[in-house]
Amino acid sequence: MKFFKTSKAYYLNKSTYINLRWIAIIGQFITINSVKFIFNFEYNYFLANFIVFLGALSNLFLIYFYNKPQITNRSSFNFLFIDITQLSFLFYLSGGVLNPFSIFLLIPSVFSSSNLDIRTNLTLILVTILSIIFLTFFYKDLPYPLNENIIVNEYYYYAIPLALIIALVFLNYFAITFGRESRLRKEALDKIQEVIAKEHELVSLGGQAAAAAHSLGTPLSTIKIISQELLDQFKADEDINKDLELLVSQVERCNEILKKLTLNPTIEDDFIDKDLSLAEYVDQIVKSFKEISDKKFIVNLEQNLNSFQIKKPIEIVYGIRNFIGNANKFSKEKIYITLKSDSENSEIIIEDDGEGYPKDILNKIGEPYIKSLKTYDNSKSGLGLGIFIGKTLLEKNRAELLCRNSKTRRGAEVNIIWNNKDLIKI
Repeated sequence: MKFFKTSKAYYLNKSTYINLRWIAIIGQFITINSVKFIFNFEYNYFLANFIVFLGALSNLFLIYFYNKPQITNRSSFNFLFIDITQLSFLFYLSGGVLNPFSIFLLIPSVFSSSNLDIRTNLTLILVTILSIIFLTFFYKDLPYPLNENIIVNEYYYYAIPLALIIALVFLNYFAITFGRESRLRKEALDKIQEVIAKEHELVSLGGQAAAAAHSLGTPLSTIKIISQELLDQFKADEDINKDLELLVSQVERCNEILKKLTLNPTIEDDFIDKDLSLAEYVDQIVKSFKEISDKKFIVNLEQNLNSFQIKKPIEIVYGIRNFIGNANKFSKEKIYITLKSDSENSEIIIEDDGEGYPKDILNKIGEPYIKSLKTYDNSKSGLGLGIFIGKTLLEKNRAELLCRNSKTRRGAEVNIIWNNKDLIKI
């Protein structure tokens, strides 16, 4: 088994990394020469500059010979290892862990923690810890004025490497955690973009199909009339009669297919872009689920006082459908949908009679890739991605969401609330 495994999901951005290295190299060069020529501290000045020069060469190699826009996981490890080694040599020449700049040893491994895989991170952490331990016992004297001596208390001397190691572990832990969450969120957002793109494609295809259905209606009617007349004229000829009957039956079949495509053949072409009220959108979504589900949908519109129409953004339709779909999936028998509206707000409440949200993930509802440890039915378990997508899409369209366990239905409850002014502007 290879210890390093390149992954497309883990890499460093080449331009960003090169710019950060130039900042570090220029900073090292200025510090080294300032200590020598401004403060007149004595140390191995030529060797320190040579080490900085080697760092600059490695950066030039990245620019001119590494012909990829992203630095792979393994290559990233190699260059970060060079960074740690270069810094360690500089600190070896200038006081080891007593050097005030020794905290910079933590940067390469922390930088990698949010971008590279866990094995690479742990290896770099280990390399950094070994460098700190080495610099605790092996180093050249810290540069200081010729007429002064620096005496460091032994307790303080050993406290510095201990503090550096604790800070290293602490910072890397948070960087790894936040980096993982960032990658998961990015992946979930990519899925949202994929979903919306597919929905737009379906809407486009639906519109084209409906337009084609309306356009084909007239020529099919003409074919039907002519075929009927021919059928009347050639009743005596059995061979021709059979062909004409088949033709008429196929025309009827085409008409039935076109009716299904247009949903309602009496509506004009502009029905596709027609604005509807929130209640009508919910009604359409519920009807689509009734065709595929044996659950009972109970829709309450008694407190719905508004009937103004809104545009039909795919995000809202998909978001509401997602939560109704979840209620359908996790309910036992019934799904309760209540619409409430007044002069200020419009609200959709979706409840079910299922088991509700597991308590161990209740405070994480809305985050992607979460899974309860107490799920007994694997067929109904999920990663929270559907809720994340629905929540993100609705909040993008100015909705406020509250996900909790219902106090009246036992199961899960989702409250989707809009300010009417925001809903009209969508």
